[in-house]
This record gives sequence, structure tokens and C-alpha cells, in this order.
Amino acid sequence: MKRKHTRASAPRAEQPGEAASSDTVSAERADEVRARVRLMIEITARAGSYRKGLVKAAGRLSPEEAVILDDLERHGLQVPQLRDVLRGGHVLVDDPRLYERWRFAKGSHPRISSHHRDIDKTLYPDIGMRGQVVREKLHGRTAQGTWVQLEKTPAAFGGSKLPRPSDVRHLMDYVVYKFTNSNVGPWGLSRMTERRPLYLAPVLAMPTSLTPPIARSLTQALRRIEANDDVTAVSQELAARFPPPDRPDLAGELGQALSGRAGRGLFGNSDVWVTQTPSRTAAAVLRESREAPPAGGRPEVCHER
Repeated sequence: MKRKHTRASAPRAEQPGEAASSDTVSAERADEVRARVRLMIEITARAGSYRKGLVKAAGRLSPEEAVILDDLERHGLQVPQLRDVLRGGHVLVDDPRLYERWRFAKGSHPRISSHHRDIDKTLYPDIGMRGQVVREKLHGRTAQGTWVQLEKTPAAFGGSKLPRPSDVRHLMDYVVYKFTNSNVGPWGLSRMTERRPLYLAPVLAMPTSLTPPIARSLTQALRRIEANDDVTAVSQELAARFPPPDRPDLAGELGQALSGRAGRGLFGNSDVWVTQTPSRTAAAVLRESREAPPAGGRPEVCHER
């Protein structure tokens, strides 16, 4: 049984390259996005092994490639997860607007793939795009949103096109996938396959209502907690003179989502590298504090290993 999808239900997504007020602003924004994505790639390249040439390829990153990786970051992708994306990890994003947003006027072309066969491919064909970093980007629709995967070798077979040498290499990548259970991406292998995908921005919230007795009991408990926490840095007497705002429905606030993108952020699981030159002034102060002998006694002897 095939699921039916309608294009009218999804709002029009802003197309990459559309200027907010002028072409100059659009160009500046594109350069900013490319610089940010290049920095993300350089950071993730410091940890983990990749095929050679990743940083060099990032220097030739196209605006279309930058938009895709930037959109993934805006939907919660962290730098360590970017490693799997560059290695060909299968990514699911609960945002159907990305399907149209990633259909670029330059470089995008219909592709044939075996991913997500429950989707009507005549209505939502899979879309490929080649680039220096993504090599071959492939994306399509899911029942809830959009999927994307980077491939090491572009494939041109399908339709009326004749097989090419790249198609043979693509089939070899498929053999590697069958033996290793790992996708073959442009810069390595990833265990994040379609069966075990990387999930971004999942729609997990389900609205529900509380019965009146439970709502009253929950509201009373929240008011007690709020009253106990009603303290200031000055005094309890001053806190009593300035009570918190009277909100009639405290229980209703529990189901409200956080504004913006909640979570640990871009570097939530990242290692930290200190690249700034140490302060000479701070080093001198610390050195003096170590060398200064204690008052009224012999200087301590420090045995360094």
C-alpha cells in the first residue's frame, strides 16, 4: 500500500541563493555559510581518520554543498555526527521542506535508488548532485520529512543512459556495503545505514490533555515548588514584596517546547582543542607564585618527574 503525499500541505521553502534585500546580501550570506561549513569540516578532520584530500576539497566547497551541510547543522547536527555524514551515513530529518530546498537549479538531477521504496518516486523522485566534498549527494522524501546520503562514487545508470566506468565502481561499493554492513561514503565508511540511520530533529511530541483532578493536583504541586523557590539574593522579606507573575495555567507550560533548537549545540560531543597562544603575563604570574618561598619557613622542594 503506497502512502499518498500532497505538495500543497508543505509551505514553500526559501530557495538557496534568494536574496533578502539584494544580490550583494545574498553573496555575503553564501560566503558566510561556506566559511562556517569549511571550518566545521576542518574541525572534524582533526579527530578520526578520513580518506586523503578532505580539507583540500573543503577549500573548493560549492554554495550548494554548503547549504546542505548548513541545513543539517541547523537541524541539530553536531560536529562528531558530521563525521558519519561525510562517511556516507544515512540521515533522516523530519522536515519535508528540505526536499524542495535541496533541488538546486545548478547541478541537481533525478536519480534512481533503492532507498525508501514506500514513497511514490514518480511524485517525489530521488535527487542527486555532485560536488567536491559530497562527491555524490543523494536525497529524497520520507513519510515524515527528508533523507540524505553522500556516496563515494556517482552512478549514472538508469533510464536511457548507458553504463559508465563509475557505475562499475558504484557496484563495487555496493559489494563493500554487503560485506561490511557499512555505507561507502566519499571520505570513509559509516555504520549509519538506512536500517540504522542518523535521526535529526525527530517529531516526537504528542499533545494530550489532563483530566481535571490531575490538572488541579499538578498545579498545586507546581505552586508549592514555585513558592519554595521564591527567594532572592537580598532577603526573604524583600522576596515576599515582589511575588512572581500569577499564571493561571502552570500545568499547561509543561508541554511547551523550547524556543529555537534545543539540545547541546554544535560542539555538544566534540573534543576541545586549545589553539590560542598562552598569555605571557599569566605564565609569569604563575611562575612567580611557584617560585616564591613560603613566609617564615624554608622553601619547598618540588620534585618533578
